[in-house]
Order: sequence, then structure tokens, then C-alpha cells
Amino acid sequence: SGDIGNYYYGQGHPMKPHRIRMTHNLLLNYGLYRKMEIYRPHKATAEEMTKYHSDDYIKFLRSIRPDNMSEFSKQMQRCESKHTTPHTLLSYSHTAGAVKLNRQQTDIAVNWAGGLHHAKKSEASGFCYVNDIVLAILELLKYHQRVLYIDIDIHHGDGVEEAFYTTDRVMTVSFHKYGEYFPGTGDLRDIGAGKGKYYAVNFPLRDGIDDESYEQIFKPVMAKVMEMYQPSAVVLQCGADSLSGDRLGCFNLTIRGHAKCVEYMKSFNLPLLMLGGGGYTIRNVARCWTYETAVALDTDIPDELPYNDYFEYFGPDFKLHISPSNMTNQNTQEYMDKIKQRLFENLRMLPHAPGVQMQVIPEDSIPDDTVDEDTEDPDKRMSSKKHKYSSF
Repeated sequence: SGDIGNYYYGQGHPMKPHRIRMTHNLLLNYGLYRKMEIYRPHKATAEEMTKYHSDDYIKFLRSIRPDNMSEFSKQMQRCESKHTTPHTLLSYSHTAGAVKLNRQQTDIAVNWAGGLHHAKKSEASGFCYVNDIVLAILELLKYHQRVLYIDIDIHHGDGVEEAFYTTDRVMTVSFHKYGEYFPGTGDLRDIGAGKGKYYAVNFPLRDGIDDESYEQIFKPVMAKVMEMYQPSAVVLQCGADSLSGDRLGCFNLTIRGHAKCVEYMKSFNLPLLMLGGGGYTIRNVARCWTYETAVALDTDIPDELPYNDYFEYFGPDFKLHISPSNMTNQNTQEYMDKIKQRLFENLRMLPHAPGVQMQVIPEDSIPDDTVDEDTEDPDKRMSSKKHKYSSF
């Protein structure tokens, strides 16, 4: 939606929703829209958002404005975290992509405006108000017995981990900077609790990780996760603040290195939901998510940027790809091997290929009217009511 790019978090604030508009425009000018269907989801209802969030919190978000903040001082203390800036929030349906995957209308769904992984049940955090990821996963769980969530944002995916910390139906895997860094969670020893024990996986990283080191940990860890957990749907949060030169980040990944994660998870040929997240050097965010869309589409795009509405942002080189900096990679081989070893030990505790069960599938959260940009052939639609009972 064009409205997303209009949001303004205030002077000097690093979160710039304008980056979504830049990404969309770059995608269009590369001609990638010809290879996919573009949908404009409807605005989210309170009912949709309270599938996870508390009623009071959503009511608070809908009511608060800069001019009435004093009336909400009690709730402000309770609901709002010091890491966010309150403002009236226009929220779009967070489940449209999940519904498309559930109806088998697409293999990959992408929402670069999503991925707001810090929002809690009754609290905003880290520039995130509504946890679209949790809402989308809840939708996927109607059709999928096991959903895998992977987070490659530089920050720990704490809101998603917390939501599913005690269940074995969602495994959360987060690769993040750890140690005196927001949000301060995501220790190697945080592994889940109760039925969810061993279903939370955290890879704490140090400053300066580069493409080679990242690939060296991401692929083996995810290969083991896929083997042991055997999910039937994957959600990948592609936060671009793990790129070299990010305004808030301290990693040293190139866009190609970041996109290797997309490429690898795509190779498993499971329903895949790709989401945005952090990213504060906005010219690189647009570059990254455009390239990752091309990767999802198995399409090569030139390094020379096409002319677009924000062309001047990409100077002085006007190229798609970025070079890493000469910062030191503090993740030594010894350190990475040790963490990897510990995680493998935890993953070995999982029951191999969890059990199968029959269950009634609840109705989809959203009506089948999300099409706006394209009109699909109605004959090609899969009826979501075709199989009332499904075996997993």
C-alpha cells in the first residue's frame, strides 16, 4: 500500500517506512512485477490482530495520537516500550501471504513491509507494534502441523520466540548479534520450555561476521534443523540490518551473502513466506530486498540499476551490489565451531520426525478478496473448503 511509505517515526528516528516504497519502485523498474502477482491486502481488523495481541493493547494502538498521549499515560507505561515511538498505526492484513500459501495459490509469498519481530502480546518494542509474523504463523498452523521460523535480522527475533516458546509446533531459529545489544535476549542457552524445549534455537554472533563465515554456520545448522524438525512450511525474516554499512548494525554481509540464506531455504521446495524486518541504511535495504525477490523468482538481474523514482539515493555508483568493509570479523573459527557444536547437541534431543495427527481446519482469517492489483482466473483457485479434514 502506498500509505505504508508515508509513515514518519519522527526526526532523527532510524526507522524509515519510505524504504518500502523505494523497494517496490526498484522492483517495478527491474520488471520483476511481470513474473509475480502483486496483491494489496485489506486493512487489518482488530479481530485479526487480537488473534495474538491483547484486546487492551490493540484498543490502545487504535486510539492513541500525538495530541491525546497525556490521556493514555497509564497504558503508555504498560504497553509502550522505550524502544519505540508511539503514533497512530495503520495496519494491513498480516495474514494474506499465509492464506495464499495455505490455499496453495502460490509457492512463495513476500511481504517486505512485514517482519516486525519484536512486538509482544501487549507491548510495542524495537519499532514494532503488531507482530505480523506471529499472526501469519498462527494462520499457517491451521494447515501445517510444524512451521519453521528463521530470522536473519541482526537483532534477536525475541517477540516470535516468546510467542511460541512452549510449543513444538513452531521452531524458531535466530542468528543475531549478542552481547550489549538490543533486545539483549537470544542466549545460546535459551532453548524453549515445556513442550517447546529444544524448539528455540539461538546462534549468538559477534561483530563483523562476513559472507563466508555466515554461510559456514547457516547452511549446516539449517540442514540439521530441516532433517530433525521436518516442517511443512517456512517463514524467513530477512532483516537487512545485518548488511555491511547498516546505520544500526555491526555485521559485514554483502547482499549476495544475505541472499544465500533465501536461496538455501528456497531449495527445500516448501511453502515459503519471506518477510522484511530491520534495515536502516535505506538505499541498501531496497537493493537487498529487490535482489532477494529476484532470487525467489530464479531471475538474474543486472548490477546496473535501472532508472527509478529514487535513483539519486543509489549514488555515486548506481549499482545493485555493495562491497563489504574492512572491519574485523570477531567471530573466530573456534567460536563458531563451538556454538555450532552446542546447537547440534541440542538438535539431537529432538524426536526424529514428530508425530502425525488429524485435525479440523478452522476457517481462513481473511476473505478471498485480497486481489486488487491483478485479477486471477477464478477457475484456478483452490477452494479452501475442499478438504474439511486434512492429514499432516
